[in-house]
Amino acid sequence: MRPLNGIRILDFTHVLAGPFCTRVLADMGADVVKVNSTVRAAANNAPNSPYYAIWNRNKRALALNMSDDEAKDVAKSLANQADVVIDNFSIGVLDRWGVGFDEVSKTNDQVIYVQMSGMGAGGPWSDFVTYAPTIHALAGLTYTTGVPDGGPIGVGFSYNDHQAGLHAAVAILSAIEARRQTGIGQRIDLAQFEVGVAMIGVSLLDYFANGKVAQPCGNRPPYDKFAPHGCYACRPEGDDILDERWLAIVCRDEDEWQALCHVMGNPDWCRSEAFKTMDARCENAESLDSHINSWTKARDATTLMYALQEKGVPAGNVQPGIDLAESDPQLKAREFIRFMEEPHPGLGVTFADRLPIYFEKTPCDTYERSRTLGEDNVSVLADWLGMSEQEVRSGEENGHFT
Repeated sequence: MRPLNGIRILDFTHVLAGPFCTRVLADMGADVVKVNSTVRAAANNAPNSPYYAIWNRNKRALALNMSDDEAKDVAKSLANQADVVIDNFSIGVLDRWGVGFDEVSKTNDQVIYVQMSGMGAGGPWSDFVTYAPTIHALAGLTYTTGVPDGGPIGVGFSYNDHQAGLHAAVAILSAIEARRQTGIGQRIDLAQFEVGVAMIGVSLLDYFANGKVAQPCGNRPPYDKFAPHGCYACRPEGDDILDERWLAIVCRDEDEWQALCHVMGNPDWCRSEAFKTMDARCENAESLDSHINSWTKARDATTLMYALQEKGVPAGNVQPGIDLAESDPQLKAREFIRFMEEPHPGLGVTFADRLPIYFEKTPCDTYERSRTLGEDNVSVLADWLGMSEQEVRSGEENGHFT
């Protein structure tokens, strides 16, 4: 038995933030019913998309044509049986379908609704169309993670979506606990924009406390005096840009600095007054980085990482995805990446990055492939509503469950 066995979640989410939330809960054993339709099953919401397959494992797939009145009635009946209903549409979509919180809570006062729109309910930007790069930009993440004297760069792949998904998962678990104490459910309004703003909290604190506006700082730490602190080029494995290899190194105190000097062979430049103290190294960080780059550029990144780690210096390869998937010994030892036992009908063999939480008494070690559109219509509607297979098949033929 997994920790959330018995919890029913009706999942109207799409793309990443919402599906990531419900994937975490499904991994923990919740019965997550993923609602999709032939109209919505396109691009990243298409069951044969690798993107969809990654975020929708361990869920059951139900097809509902929400432009159809009978399908809306079925959706309301499902919401009446649900512990949680979640969506990341624009504000008001579920209400227009007749399955919003105000309507369903009349007949299911224990239901928990999570609305995780881009900007939240209310405010002048509540109707904004959002996507990860725009959220990153509006929240200040793009600006503060750039490089000095350069244009905005941003934080890469959908970081805020993952954070919003985790916030939503925590909110759901908290609401379930609150329901145990009060006996009633509630509505949760989660603004993905505000999640992003919260992640630059230190920058906000610096402004309010000291009047300092955060600036792009590249690999330099904005609020700590650490030097060296950066990524250093190592010996490439070929002539292509994909063959470049880099090593991240940081020294947080004098012991780590002396250990780094020892591994480097205590060159004369290490004893310069410019690098004698942490304050001096921070003041002369550009020169320091140049010296370290001269040392690392002809050396193997992995060999250096182990040599530095052995002496207590924080160091780590800048690993591309192929390293993580195929050669990382730590992930391999902990079986973090595994192949699904059952091939996907459209994608063939797919993989899972396991839930990075290990429960001793209730292990979460079930990983089932994502399901195709409507693949679980019969089982879901039988389990939740007691419908017969004949009734479900008739609904499919009439366009209700498509």
